[in-house]
Parts: sequence; structure tokens; C-alpha cells
Amino acid sequence: MLDAAAILEEARARAGISDPETAFRTSLDHLVRALNGDNTLSTLGESSARKGLVDRTVDRLEGLKWLRDFPEIGNEVIAEPVFLTGLPRSGTTYFQYLFDRDPRFRLIRTWESIAPSPPPGYDPASVSLRKAEEEERRRQAVPKKIEGFEALHLLDLDGPDECHVFLEQSYSAAGFQNLYDVPSYFDHLMSGVDFVATYRAHKRQLQLLQWRMKEPRWAVKYPNHVLAMGAIVNVHPTARFVMTHRDPVQTLASISKMTLTLRSIRYDKVDPHRVGRQMLDFVRRHIDRIMEFCASDHGARIVHVDYYRVVDDPSSVMTEVHAGLGIESPPEVREAVADWRQRNPKGARGSNPYALEQFGLKPDEVAEQFQDYMRHFDIPREQEGLSRALGRE
Repeated sequence: MLDAAAILEEARARAGISDPETAFRTSLDHLVRALNGDNTLSTLGESSARKGLVDRTVDRLEGLKWLRDFPEIGNEVIAEPVFLTGLPRSGTTYFQYLFDRDPRFRLIRTWESIAPSPPPGYDPASVSLRKAEEEERRRQAVPKKIEGFEALHLLDLDGPDECHVFLEQSYSAAGFQNLYDVPSYFDHLMSGVDFVATYRAHKRQLQLLQWRMKEPRWAVKYPNHVLAMGAIVNVHPTARFVMTHRDPVQTLASISKMTLTLRSIRYDKVDPHRVGRQMLDFVRRHIDRIMEFCASDHGARIVHVDYYRVVDDPSSVMTEVHAGLGIESPPEVREAVADWRQRNPKGARGSNPYALEQFGLKPDEVAEQFQDYMRHFDIPREQEGLSRALGRE
């Protein structure tokens, strides 16, 4: 059985500092309770969960130590950050890679999400070592355990990474519901988490990464940022959002497949229909938060993006996104985007087949449940969207 107090104690012993951010303890308690009770983790799953929670707590405590020893880190300005988001599996990772073609933006690298300390500006010599360690860790871990992992999720050693791990530090990552069968924790996340505190901790991590380096403009990606956009604006008053939109029936099928795959290495038995029911609720709650924020006074902060146009003509869409953000679209950036697309055609890393019926759900019935969202953003069904894209070629 997992024990929250033991997790915190091991992290304290490793980091050499007690956890002063007691507000996060409630979320840890909810998560541990769900991991122990909502379903039964395999021995490997329990070990993996414990290690992950300890490691991420250590990351947060070490960040606090750096801030204690170098208080100026807290004065680092996170200027006009761009949050790349949208429903899970709506092309946010693809779009993140397009943003990474633009040197004006700073994205989180895969190696620094897992090993954020020491800050690279303080100890640049450590970067090559961390890259090597991360390369070995990834070779030994997930890709070997999950067949077709590269087709499931774009991932490169020095490529951009999402914010999931940084939100794990405060036990406030919605992606826990994809890794683990923890619906009671997800209910807590949606109703009981102080996301302002969560994103203050997230901001601190960005400050640590940019300290003593040229001040960047951050572009950070996580589909589940849509759950906390109001809190993000509270922490980052100059924040902007770029949001992808894709047929939610398709995104539901895809996130169900990913969740089934990720849970299968953590549980001895996973029921696809249970996954389908949970992911239907998961996507619905994301949609509700999107609709709520778009109807608020902050809705104009979002640049909306048609997934099917991005896949078809990313250079043109990036030009429009740049205009929406109020910046120029240099020819060299458009060329870099076009070149990346040419070198990474759809299916180049394998196929990732999935069907909603596998999860006990009927596409037409699901589409009806999401009609409010689809009508509001003029989102076509998947085949229609792909046909439109083909018609533009």
C-alpha cells in the first residue's frame, strides 16, 4: 500500500528539506487514497507510482532550495507566455513541435522535465549528462513496455515536452487519470484543487529553467491546461492560449486507447469499457471548462486552431496563429515549419489504430453529447475534416 507520509519523508531525506507547501498535501492524500482503493495496482504499478511521486516531490523541494539560496530567481519575469492546449489528442503535441521550429519561443525539453535541477543557466555543464541519463532512462522504460509507443505519442530526446511532470510536482496533473484508474482523485481535481497554487509552483519551475539565461518567451503545452485557464491568467496576467480543435469523438477514441495502453503496464487487468466511461466523463469536463472560459471576459486571449488545417497546411496556419498573437511570421520560420512537416509525414512513426466501439461507446451517441462544443467551434466529424483537407490540396 502507498503511504503519503512515507512518500513525503523519503523526499525530505533525499532533498534535505521539509515540505513547506502544505496546501498540496490534500491532493497527495486524495491521489494516494485513489491509487490504493479505486482499483488494484500491480506490484510494478505500485512501485512505479511510488517512485514517481517521490521523484516529483524531490524536484519541487529542490526547486524551493534553489529559491532559498538564490532569492532573485523569484524575480524572473515570465513574459507573455503562450499556453498550447486543447482537448487531449487534438493535435497539441504536433502543434508543439511546430512552435519548436520558431527560435523566438522557449519550450520545455524532454530531458529537463524529468531532471530540472540544477538550473541549466547555473550549471550548463550538467546538460549533456542529463541528456545522456534521460536517453538511457527512456530506452529502458516506457517505449520498451508499450508496443507502438512512438506512434502513440511524439517524443524525442531533445524535443519539446509537455507540462505533465511539472504539474505532478504539486499532485495536480489531470494526466494521472490516464496513467492510473483514479476517478475519485479526478473528482477532487475538478472540485477541490487550488489551481492558482498549482500554477505558482509551475511558474517557479519555469523561472528556475530560465534563470541566468537569455529571457525567453515560453510556449508550454499540456492539453489539460484547459481545466485551469482562469487560474493560469491569475498567475500569468499576460498569458495567451493557442487551442486546437478536433472532432471530440475522435479525441475520445484516441485518449481511451492511450489510457488503456498506459494503464495496462500498471494494472494486471484493465476493462476497456470502464476506460471508455471514464474518458467520456474526462473529455466532457474538459469541454465544459473550455466553454466556460471562452464565454468569460478572457475568451479573447485564445487563438483557435482547426486541427485538420494544421495537418494539411501547417505553415499557413502558423502564420495565422502568429497574427493572432500579434507577432510577425518570418519566412525562415514558415520554411522551418514546412520542412519539419515534410520530414515527419503522418504515419512516419507507425500507426496507432483505435475505435470507439472497443470502449463500449457508440460514435453517433457520443457526437450528440458533444454537439454544443462542435457547433460553437464549427468542428466537423473526423472524416469530413480530413476530406476538407484533401480538397484543399
